[in-house]
Amino acid sequence: MQYWFFKALSRFLCLLPYGLVLSTGRILGKLYYYIAAKQRNRATRQMMRSLNISKVEADSLARKMFDNIGKNFVEILRTPKLTKDNYQDFITINHLERFEDALAKGHGVVLLTAHIGNWEWLGAALAYAGLPLSSVIKRQPNDQHTRLLNEYREMVGMEIFSRGTTELVGAAKALKKGRVLAFLADQDAGPGGAFIDFLGIPASTPLGPAVFAKRFKSPIVPVFMLRDKDGKHIAQVHEPFYFNDTGNEEQDLYNITVKMTNLIESVIRENPSQWMWFQKRWNTPLNEEKQAGKHHAKKGAGKHE
Repeated sequence: MQYWFFKALSRFLCLLPYGLVLSTGRILGKLYYYIAAKQRNRATRQMMRSLNISKVEADSLARKMFDNIGKNFVEILRTPKLTKDNYQDFITINHLERFEDALAKGHGVVLLTAHIGNWEWLGAALAYAGLPLSSVIKRQPNDQHTRLLNEYREMVGMEIFSRGTTELVGAAKALKKGRVLAFLADQDAGPGGAFIDFLGIPASTPLGPAVFAKRFKSPIVPVFMLRDKDGKHIAQVHEPFYFNDTGNEEQDLYNITVKMTNLIESVIRENPSQWMWFQKRWNTPLNEEKQAGKHHAKKGAGKHE
């Protein structure tokens, strides 16, 4: 029933002018702010801790964050109205040529992004711009939400693989074929992740983007979608960088993951109201023994430089 409810809501939103859709999103965002006390409190608490701001300042940022989430929600449901012919009316992609240059090297591209702005429309825009786009996704807790999101992702031309499943074999094949493989790299990675300082606090961080970049010698191209003041979007494509193989695989994977994490952090600090602060980014407790081993590995690597 949830799937069909959201499909019906999607059809209704597709009938509305874009300005009215955004106004609806703002209303839903305000409503969500008031009814989602658990998420609101977690967001403000994590903002205060990571940004070193007062509760009043955190609450102001949280209101803007929920406003953006409301707009994202209605825009995602309006995805069937987003087409190859009209996406540029809503989304500007800066430096698309950086992707094209990276793809020309013939090793595929690892796309690095995060839950900033409307990341779902980022995928749609890049696919409509002609990039052969695949994505590694984390399934939603509700399968019906995943079903609808994947339906819209495939509608715009994306290829989808689920994290933590045998589908990752297909993701590897996608890179081997020279496709762009996208990762949202700002989620808790569980016990298998690398503990890296993120917004001032150690967080379990996924190594997937680094592992794929190493294995296939793929350039890493960071890109982040930001909502502009007029409500529309700008996709900022950053300069590519590469896995640096020194022969110490564990340390090399760690170092490039630190670089990716620092970049994501800098974008969040510059646009704090556009990141999902209530996600459980620091859910996995710090493994002190693992960190001690990492510290010794870093010291050992330094002796050979």
